[in-house]
Amino acid sequence: MLALERLGLELEIGSVYPPLTSLRHEHVSCLRAPIHYAPPQEILRISEKNAKIAGRWPRDLVEQHERKYGPGVKAEQRARNALYFADFFARNQVDHVHVHFANRAAHTALFLKEISGIPFSVTAHGQDFMKDLGSDDLLREICAAAEFVAAETDYSRELICQRCPDSAAKIHRVYNGIDLEHFPTPAQGTTNPVPRIISVGRLVPFKGFEYLVDACAELARRGFDFVCHIVGDGPLRDRLGAKIDMLNLSSRINLLGSLSQRAVLEKIQAADIFALASVIDAQGASDVFPTVILEAMASARPVVSTRLAGIPELVVDGETGVLVSPGDTAALTCALEQLLRDPELRLRFGRAGRARIEQHFRIEDTVAPLLKLFERTSTNSAKSSQRHASHTEAATGIAYLIDRWPDSDLPLLERELEEMKRRNVPIAPFVCELNSSARLDRAMKQMASSLEFLPDATVIEAEWRADPALAQSLEEERAQQRNRVPSAIFLRQARFALALQRLLREKNVSHVHATSSRALVCALMLKKLLNVTVSATIEPRPELPRDWIENALSQCVAARLCNRKLLHQRSGSFLVDKTTFRSAPRKALGLITRKTGIDLTTGARFWQEWAKLLLRWSCDRKSKIENPK
Repeated sequence: MLALERLGLELEIGSVYPPLTSLRHEHVSCLRAPIHYAPPQEILRISEKNAKIAGRWPRDLVEQHERKYGPGVKAEQRARNALYFADFFARNQVDHVHVHFANRAAHTALFLKEISGIPFSVTAHGQDFMKDLGSDDLLREICAAAEFVAAETDYSRELICQRCPDSAAKIHRVYNGIDLEHFPTPAQGTTNPVPRIISVGRLVPFKGFEYLVDACAELARRGFDFVCHIVGDGPLRDRLGAKIDMLNLSSRINLLGSLSQRAVLEKIQAADIFALASVIDAQGASDVFPTVILEAMASARPVVSTRLAGIPELVVDGETGVLVSPGDTAALTCALEQLLRDPELRLRFGRAGRARIEQHFRIEDTVAPLLKLFERTSTNSAKSSQRHASHTEAATGIAYLIDRWPDSDLPLLERELEEMKRRNVPIAPFVCELNSSARLDRAMKQMASSLEFLPDATVIEAEWRADPALAQSLEEERAQQRNRVPSAIFLRQARFALALQRLLREKNVSHVHATSSRALVCALMLKKLLNVTVSATIEPRPELPRDWIENALSQCVAARLCNRKLLHQRSGSFLVDKTTFRSAPRKALGLITRKTGIDLTTGARFWQEWAKLLLRWSCDRKSKIENPK
C-alpha cells in the first residue's frame, strides 16, 4: 500500500475486523490513507434491516451460500459487512476493490460486488485458500467473480489453477516485495563471539519450532557454542518452554515473545544465522512465502529453512542459504552446523541473499505487475483520481463529538442531528463509544446509519501507542494545568483524540462541536492537534468540575449552557440551551418527546439560530484557511 501511494494512487483502506492486538507495525503510521473499520455488528444489523426494506439486501446470494456452504461461512455477516463498505466506497468514488487473502475478506468482496457492482481482485497467499476459506467450491466462485487473482508465488498460482481451472487465465504470479529503504546495505556481516541463531514467527505447529529446538539440542551435544533467540508468541509457548527446560537449553534458547517490527529487525541484523524450520501441520497448513525470510536476506543474513511451498523461489540452496526437507531434524542440524563452523560461508551467503533481494524482490519492482493489472481493470484511473480529489474538497466541515451513544443524559441528540440535517448543516457525527447495553428506540435506529463509530478499544490503544511523543505531550500539558481533568476521563478522551485526528483531517473538518462536557475534553485536544475551532453543549449535571468547565469555555467560540451562571460576561454566541422548556427537567422532556412523538421542546427558532452559528464558524474557518494573511 505504501508503494502504491508513492506511485500516486489514492487509496481508501477498509478493515472488516479490528486487529487482535494493539501492537502495530510501525510502517502503518506512514500511510497517508486512514484505515476505516466496519462499525459494530449491532449497528450493521440495523443497516441490514433497512436494506431489506429498501430492497438492497442480497437475499438470494445469502440464502444460496448458506445452503451450499453451510453456516460456517457466515453469509449474513459477510453481507452485512459488505453492505457497509459498499456505501462507504461509493461515497468515496472507489471504482475497484483489492482484497488481500482469499478468505473471509474475499468472500465479503463477493457480496460487495453483488450489492454495489464495484469490481474486485484478490491477492492469494496459500493458507488462506488452502485452509481458512474452507471450500474449493467457494474459492472457484470467488475467482470467477474476481477481475484477477494475484498469487503470491508460482507454487500458489499452480495450486489455485488446479482448484480453479476455469479461471486459470486470470491468475497471475505477483511476488511480495520489500522496501529496501528500511534495510540499508550492511557494511559487513555480523560475527559475534558466540554465534547467534534467530528465528521469528507465530508459535504454531507449522513454523517448526520444535524441530529447531531439537536441532539446537543436538548442536549442544556436539559441543557447539551458540545462542538461539525465538521471537513470537502463540499457543505453543508453554510447550516449547517446557521442552527447552527439559533439554537443559534455557541458557542457550530464549523465547522473546512478540516484539515490535523495529525490535525484530534489530534482532535479525544482530544475528549470524536466520533459521525457519517450516513444516506442514496436521491440518495441512504451512508457510508459503514467509516475509521474515525476505527481511533476513535484505539484512544480509544466511538462511536455513525447508524445501516447502514457495520458500525455494526465494532461498537458493547453496547460494543464499541451505534448504532441507521439512521435519528432517538431522538435516536441519547439519545445515546449522555447517554455518556455525564457517564464518566466511555465512558472510558469502548473506551477501548473495542481499543481492538476490535487490535484483528480484524490491517493492518497486514487485508492485509493478500489480499496478498494470489495476490499470487494465480500471475504467479511467486519472478520472477516478480527479473524482476523489473533488470529493475530498467537498468534505464535511463540522464534526459533532459524541462521547457515548446512546446516552440517557443526551435525550435530544437524535432530534438535534435531524434538525441540522433539515437545515443542510454539513455535520459528521462521530460516536467514540457504542453503549451496547442500551436499547435502541425507533429514532435511534433511524439515526444509526448516519453516525460514524470509532473502532474498538484495541485499535484506539494502538493509535495511542503508535505516537508516544504526542501522547506524552498531551499528558505533560495536563500536568501543567491548574484545573485538571480527572485522570480516568483524560486518558479515555486523549485516546479518542488521537484516533479521531486523521479522520477529521480527511474530512477537512474546521469546527468541532462537543455534545457534552466529557466530549469537550477530547475537542480541546483536537483544537491543539488540528487547529480547529470548538463549541460545546454543557449538560445540566456535568461530570467535570465547575472550575475546569469555566476555563474550558474560555477556549470555545460558543456554547449552549443549561447553567445561566456560566454565561456571565460571555459573548452572544454563548446561549442558554433552549431545547426544552425551562420549567421541566431537560432529560424528562426529551424522553417524553421521543416516546410519544409529541414535541414538548422549543420550536424551530432556536434550531435555526444554532444552525446559523455552526455554519458561520465553519465558513469563517474555511475562509481563513483558504486566504491566509
